[in-house]
Amino acid sequence: MKMEIKEQKDNVLQERTEVCFVIDHAREATPGRNAVAEELAKQFNTKRNLVIVDDLKSVYGVGKTNGYAKIYKSEELAKKYENEYLLKRNGYTDKPAEEEAQE
Repeated sequence: MKMEIKEQKDNVLQERTEVCFVIDHAREATPGRNAVAEELAKQFNTKRNLVIVDDLKSVYGVGKTNGYAKIYKSEELAKKYENEYLLKRNGYTDKPAEEEAQE
């Protein structure tokens, strides 16, 4: 998987960096959100849990995927600004420890 950053914008108001990128994954499966988030975290020298992958769209038959992600300064800011479903997709869970033990 080879990632190329197409556009990077600092959103000062919401204290995050917004990134548009293209992933070249010829002859490989489309990478998952977790793999993409880990790669972005490496490139931007941040923690994996601060990266929210918003959108991944594969180009049919080409082996490329276009994506959009947001990199926050803190976990609290991500929880404040992001929708609940995006937080769940990116691995955030707000279940109390008691509920997790019962399941």
